[in-house]
Order: sequence, then structure tokens, then C-alpha cells
Amino acid sequence: MTFLVASPHLRGAVFGGAVILLLEHDEKGALGLIVNAPTPQPISELIEGAEDQSAPAWLGGPVDPTLGWCLYPDALELDGEIRLVPGLNVSSSLEVLHAVMESGQRYMLVLGYAGWGPGQLTEEARVGTWVWVEQDTPELLWDVPAAERWAEALRRLGVTPGTIMPGGAQA
Repeated sequence: MTFLVASPHLRGAVFGGAVILLLEHDEKGALGLIVNAPTPQPISELIEGAEDQSAPAWLGGPVDPTLGWCLYPDALELDGEIRLVPGLNVSSSLEVLHAVMESGQRYMLVLGYAGWGPGQLTEEARVGTWVWVEQDTPELLWDVPAAERWAEALRRLGVTPGTIMPGGAQA
């Protein structure tokens, strides 16, 4: 599982300080979900029957904010589920979202996504926009508070934000 962590030099309302769970990256482009940007809007305002009145929806990115993604730990063996690693599944199915809510397990409802065209993410990484953090387990998502995920992801690499130089790797 790959997290893209915004370089400290990346500024902007959407991607500055972002941690993105990378779902897809190939020759056609890339797709990921920001996982550290809770919105002020509770899920209960978006989904009828949501029991936790205070749980926030999350901003997954600027592309198609009407598209919802559900991140959750325990697979339910339903159509539309994708297992990313043990303890982390994703689905954009409303049926799966309702089943996850009914199961009582923790979950994140993420609205929208971050998308890149062919070669765009590779180029952004080359110039130092993103730091790639590989993780075998989803603890960064489930066990680290959202406000701390960016710094914790860098810490897991042994990196202090102030030591990252702008410009990326040049060969």
C-alpha cells in the first residue's frame, strides 16, 4: 500500500499537507484518496440512517466530489469490494457503504478523489512534490489521528519535514 505525502514545499488548499492513499497508478494515470482532510459536514447529513451524528465525511480530492468511497477494515464479501491490504478495503458502492454502516465497524466516507493523467504523478514525484511512503499495514490510516498523519508518515521514513529540500531528485 502506498501513501503519497505532500512535500513541505507543496502549498495550496487541497494538497498542502496532504496524505493520499494511492489506489491506482499505471500508464493511464493515477487515482488516490486524501485521507487526512475531514470536512465539517457529518456523514449523517449525507447518508440517511448514519448512526454516528458527529463522524465527518472526508475530502478525498477535488475530482468528482459527488463520488463517495468507503474505506473500512473488515471485508463483507460483497460485489464491489477491493481489498488493498489485510485490514483495509475500499468500495465506491452505496450498497457496500450501507452494509459497512450496518456492520458496526469503523469506516471513512471519502468524497471525491485526486487524479493524475498519464505520466503526471511520476513527473510530480521526480520534481519532489510527493514523498512515497510504502506501508504493509493500514495503521497510519486507522491508528493515527488525521491531524498527525502527515508528520507521522514522514517520521516512518525517518524524515524530518525541515530536511526535505525543494526540487526533488535530479539525475
